[in-house]
Amino acid sequence: MFPIYGCASFLAPIYRLLKNKPPIVRGLAYAFFIFMGEYFSGMLLSKKSLCPWDYSRSRWHIKKIIRLDYLPCWFFAGLLFERLFRENEGRG
Repeated sequence: MFPIYGCASFLAPIYRLLKNKPPIVRGLAYAFFIFMGEYFSGMLLSKKSLCPWDYSRSRWHIKKIIRLDYLPCWFFAGLLFERLFRENEGRG
């Protein structure tokens, strides 16, 4: 799971592209990319029967791998990651 969470660092280029956009646009973009990462990593893990999460009990699931009702969580998580990117932007 930690390697999957570590993929949040790949949002840094997205941050650079969107940093002058309104927060709603940035948050939705981050949520979209987090959903995509979760979906593709979940699909790969499911093919090997190794996916540690199963959202089949949620009515908002897509193929048991992502939950659309997590959108607010990923929206705000993306904006939180953005703060970390901003703080580290000046560091090499």
